[in-house]
Formats: sequence, C-alpha cells, structure tokens
Amino acid sequence: KSLIARAIHQRSERMGKPFVEVSCGSLPETLLESELFGHVKGSFTGAINDKKGKFFMADGGTIFLDEINSATPSFQLKLLRVIQEKQFEAVGSNQTETVDVRVVLATNQDLQEEVKAGRFREDLYYRINVVNIELPPLAERVTDIPLLAQKFLKSMCQVHGKQKTGLTDDALSYLER
Repeated sequence: KSLIARAIHQRSERMGKPFVEVSCGSLPETLLESELFGHVKGSFTGAINDKKGKFFMADGGTIFLDEINSATPSFQLKLLRVIQEKQFEAVGSNQTETVDVRVVLATNQDLQEEVKAGRFREDLYYRINVVNIELPPLAERVTDIPLLAQKFLKSMCQVHGKQKTGLTDDALSYLER
C-alpha cells in the first residue's frame, strides 16, 4: 500500500513536495489527533513544546493514512473537515491552519460495509471514495514478489551496511511458493 501511495506521489505534480506516511491503526485516538494536526504547549500532560502535525509537514505534498478504518467517529469528522475545507486546529489551539495536501487513504476493511454497520461516517466515505485502487493479496500477485524481495534486500543492506549480492533463483522460487 505504501509503495502504491509513493508511486502516486512521485508521478504527480506534487513530487517535489513532502510525502508523509502515518499508520492510523498503531496510534490511539488522542495521539493520532496530535500526530496529524499537531498540538500547542500545555494542551495535555507531556506537551512541553508546540509540535507541528503531519498535515502541516505534508503541505503542498501528499499524506498517506494507512488503516483509516480504525479511526473513531470523532476523528473521522476532523478528517472530513481537513479534506473538505483544507483547515484544522492543532490540539489545544484556537488558531486555524490551512493546508494544501493530497490525501491518500488505505484500509484493510470494506468501508462500504463499515458504513452500513455504523462504524464509518457515510459523508467521509463518499468524500474519499473518489479513486479506488484495489490491491489483491501478494499471493495473487506472485510476479511482484521478485521486485519486492529485491527492494527489501537493498533496503536492509543499506540499513546494515552490507553489500547487496542479490537473491538466488532458489530463494526467489521459495518466496514465490
């Protein structure tokens, strides 16, 4: 999902601007709001400095929000506002910030079913369901495995300061199985 979001960003007029990625499912709602919209000093325990949020950091570029289905209804309302009006307030602030950000969202749930079940806002669903890209599981895209494996190998070699030697045919065959 991340690779597709990056590809969309890199092939757009926003390619020279920031690309910011956030996994919504890994953060509790209070932290998610602060992470995305920022906060002002003293707005909550531990807020010892002002902090700019990810939307501010992505201004002019693209923000990729993964696992958007995990967002609470109150957070969904705030997200709807920033998508529609391009405005938000940092946690604890009365000052409205304005941003120009492309928003790319991903989910591992059927959002239409989430709307029917009352767990996802219908107005937000219709606002974000503009271009829908379905990504089948990797098991159904076996031809993508060698490319992804090479990318991960290159990345891990850089992290660990190793020389990239490549994957053997046997290793690739094993991964494809």
